[in-house]
Order: sequence, then structure tokens, then C-alpha cells
Amino acid sequence: MTYDGLDVLADFHAEQELGYPLLSDKGGKHAVAFDVLNENYEPGDFAYGVAHPGVLHITPDGIIAAKLAVPGYRRRPPMETVLEAVSAGPEG
Repeated sequence: MTYDGLDVLADFHAEQELGYPLLSDKGGKHAVAFDVLNENYEPGDFAYGVAHPGVLHITPDGIIAAKLAVPGYRRRPPMETVLEAVSAGPEG
């Protein structure tokens, strides 16, 4: 999910020939709701809506089973941590 608009995402998706959808969160509504909004940018700033990088595991019935977001753009949650969280399920 990114704060980019649908036009930017559509161009990138076509250019990269991705086999999965990209999600737009222009305005940061979902980043705020999921409590992953990068607080370094204020409303009106060009980068407002940027989320902390990470992974949300959402089950088919809409339950957020895991939220692994980290401050800063240079790090991501380790894959082992992601796999453990997904394996644990919503109650984990």
C-alpha cells in the first residue's frame, strides 16, 4: 500500500508486469487506521500519508492477524519474524 495515486500505481504495475494488485492510500486514511503512519510528515506535506514500512497480514475474513511495521525506510521486518507471525494466526 502506498500514498501514490491510482494513475501512478497503474503505470508502475504495467511497467513492472506485476502479478498482484497494488493498493493506493492517497491521504493516509488507512495508514492512520492501521496505526502505521509515519509521523515525520504533516497534513499538506507532499509525503503525508507515507506509512512505516512493514507487513500487514490480513485474513480472508478481514482480521488483522499481524502488524509488523518499523520506523525508517531502510529496514524491514526480518522474514523469519513475518513467517512466525503468519504461522501464529490471529490469536498469536
